[in-house]
Amino acid sequence: MSASRPRVPVTILTGFLGAGKTTLLNGILPQQHGRRIAVIENEFGDAGIDNDLLVEARGEQIVEMNNGCICCTVRGDLVRILGELRDRRERRADAFDYVIIETTGLADPAPVAQTFFIDEDIARYYRLDAIVTVVDAVHAAAQLEQHHEAQEQVGFADRILISKTDLVNPQEIVSLSERLGRINARAPVAKVLFGVAAVDQIVDIDGFSLDSILEIEPGFLGEDAHEHDDAVASFVFRTERSFDAELLQDFLRKMVADHARDLMRYKGVVSFVGLDSRVVFQGVHMLMNSDIGRPWADGEVRRSILVFIGRHLPEEKFTAGLEQCLAGKPLPRG
Repeated sequence: MSASRPRVPVTILTGFLGAGKTTLLNGILPQQHGRRIAVIENEFGDAGIDNDLLVEARGEQIVEMNNGCICCTVRGDLVRILGELRDRRERRADAFDYVIIETTGLADPAPVAQTFFIDEDIARYYRLDAIVTVVDAVHAAAQLEQHHEAQEQVGFADRILISKTDLVNPQEIVSLSERLGRINARAPVAKVLFGVAAVDQIVDIDGFSLDSILEIEPGFLGEDAHEHDDAVASFVFRTERSFDAELLQDFLRKMVADHARDLMRYKGVVSFVGLDSRVVFQGVHMLMNSDIGRPWADGEVRRSILVFIGRHLPEEKFTAGLEQCLAGKPLPRG
């Protein structure tokens, strides 16, 4: 990059499973903000569906990484993708002006941030602008107690956005804000109503301070080790057959009721018999919702993909039940 051309600012958008990161992006990308944004998506597991969860953004470039956690096994992929985006921008100057990296909900942001200081080629072209953490007002208390990653996401944040504030009472928001302030006193805290936020809450913040990070994490530039809870795993159900809507809804309600504590995150893009559009559903523990997605194109294979993330989930039980929900396959009684 020439000396006259500034480095590209990068936002790391983090937050625990189901906090609302993709919903937040859905509120930002379509805005008439005049910014050209490239988005890098990361999924925990071997299947990514967030391109279907994201709206059809005008001109934004979305790159998906779904073969591992961005803070562990795929840092090499992150460096490669950032390099490819750099090459694209060098060929076409108006390709993008900003990059947002949406991490998996199980990512520790520290190793991701390290990339912009340890890799010289990346450091010359990109500038880490801010780490923005989305916190789920409904589930944050339990997540902060149970998951080191949730604490790290708050601790490293340059800005904290509290989502789902409409689902809890005002005093809970006050208590949560105070707790977040005790973990990280330097990050401003704001509420995000229904996932809507201004783009300047996410990009061009100029909030990252290496000196501040080194104060709280002196080994930041030297550490490269990170482990996940081995009990947390993901599995994927794929099919090219359509589901019976009533059977699938009943089955998912039962599974959520039986496994809500351990079912940390679930989402899917589904084909239903008799419906010309895909249905997108997602949930966290007991909270589940669905929306009509894009219409199936003529000749397009109606492929359904469902992703489940949690602790000690009975994969065989889920798989067998989902197969019984396919059209023409009634659920067994009892």
